[in-house]
Amino acid sequence: MRAAVLQAWRADLSLESLPDPDCPRDGVVLRVLACGVCRSDWHAWTGADPDVALPHVPGHEYCGVVEETGPEVSAWRPGDRVIAPFILACGHCPSCQAGHQTTCPTQIVPGFTCPGAFAERIAVARADTNLTRLPEGMDPALAASLGCRVTTAWHALTDRAALAPGEWLAVFGGGGVGISALLLGRALGARVVVVDVVEEKLGFARALGADATVNAADADAAEAVRALTGGGAHVAVEALGIAATTTAAMRSLRKLGRMVQIGMPAGEHASMTLPMDVLYSGQLALFGTRGMPARRYPGLLSLIEAGHVDLAPLIARRVRLSDATTELRAFDGPAPPGVAVITDFAA
Repeated sequence: MRAAVLQAWRADLSLESLPDPDCPRDGVVLRVLACGVCRSDWHAWTGADPDVALPHVPGHEYCGVVEETGPEVSAWRPGDRVIAPFILACGHCPSCQAGHQTTCPTQIVPGFTCPGAFAERIAVARADTNLTRLPEGMDPALAASLGCRVTTAWHALTDRAALAPGEWLAVFGGGGVGISALLLGRALGARVVVVDVVEEKLGFARALGADATVNAADADAAEAVRALTGGGAHVAVEALGIAATTTAAMRSLRKLGRMVQIGMPAGEHASMTLPMDVLYSGQLALFGTRGMPARRYPGLLSLIEAGHVDLAPLIARRVRLSDATTELRAFDGPAPPGVAVITDFAA
């Protein structure tokens, strides 16, 4: 099969012919239909993720068609079109049994702890526990984004922060997760302000219905959010994983506000100095989140299929496998609005 392989940190991915993956006994082999290029892939590409060992095939945001099933798989057949969360949980441990599959101690993470989907085929273990059927007619490029950015934002808003209609949501970072949070937040009945330093991204957010935007390059973002929201946001989402935006998100909240850390703090940002006096005096709630359990897909898919949220504007670029390096390098600076999805694996 054709795959894009990381042979050295920050190097161009090499297009190689690799053996087709072996099918796990409890899993499937998918022919990949689409795979997003995510900021988390960039962390892996730079060497900031300790789970990644070279050589490595990145890619964790995928959908595909089942080509082969293992002998322990009962729910899936060749030809089924499926999506998967990027965290493959075991389904049996106490965490999984309690519904917290994203904290499974033996989780498998394609694109990080095992080969990913920057390839024509991918082996997906624990299929009966983790796979979800791709809705009829859903664009594979959109379905791929459900593996990480959209589902992570959905879980953050509905499970961790319990965002309510009429509340103010402040989104710090106008990338794929941030725009997902904007679209989903509005679908939940919230008012949304988006903060970024790139005017093009802020214009994109306004075009998608943001109630307000703040350019943090020109203003104190936290102060601006508090002014726009009449005292502070009820919920803040941090979608970059850096100290400046994490601090601003905390400071943007009103008393008893809730903040969700979605952005992955890696490298120099793995440890941060935060305004704990703000947390204390504001009686804030600070949540971490990572991915979404497979059991929560039906609610999100129902929202999409019922037409309550249109996520199609997320997809800005459909690219070739050979374009993956260019998309990864874009995250070195302010990336363009929208997300890039690999849909052509032959070039």
